[in-house]
Amino acid sequence: MYENQTDLTSILIQLCEHSDILTTKLVPELLQSVWVTPVGPIDPTNALIDRAIAIIHAWNADDQAEFIIAHPRIGEVKQLSALSAKEQSGGLSATTRVETPPEVLKRLEHLNACYEHVYPGLRYITFVNGRTRAAIAREMEDKLQLGHPLESYPHGPPLNEPVTEGLICVPKNSEDWLNELKRAVDDVGKIAKSRQKSVGL
Repeated sequence: MYENQTDLTSILIQLCEHSDILTTKLVPELLQSVWVTPVGPIDPTNALIDRAIAIIHAWNADDQAEFIIAHPRIGEVKQLSALSAKEQSGGLSATTRVETPPEVLKRLEHLNACYEHVYPGLRYITFVNGRTRAAIAREMEDKLQLGHPLESYPHGPPLNEPVTEGLICVPKNSEDWLNELKRAVDDVGKIAKSRQKSVGL
């Protein structure tokens, strides 16, 4: 059982990224849950991760959104944790990864802005699962119902189209917005389980 708050915090930061709400809210609530109904150490059944995600789903929407935005945006290349950097490189190590083409990074930067305009207060979270950034760009385009200019680059439409401000916003706390928040929290759980396996916790 994880009775040491420092140890549990360290583990969850590795699995879920550092955030204030992780240390001040999730860890105390998770420890209380573990004391009430012990689950034992983190194990192949992912019992502790599942419990953490269940606790997060019970939070209000603002707290859930604060938790997920601790994850870096897809396409960020600076100040990434070692695990985020590996995931965003398609699962390759620092010595073997291939640099993402600049046009893909430019497209992702624009797609992140589009997504955050359409879903105010959220950040696009997805379980990369070994896929390239280009593949995630296409996934984001499909989510936003946009075209795929990378497929015809450099002769297709500009990578910064459409104009972000022209996209229709999904009202915060609407059913569609809350469904997207739930999907993001669930994907944080998938990411955490994948990280658990990769670091051998």
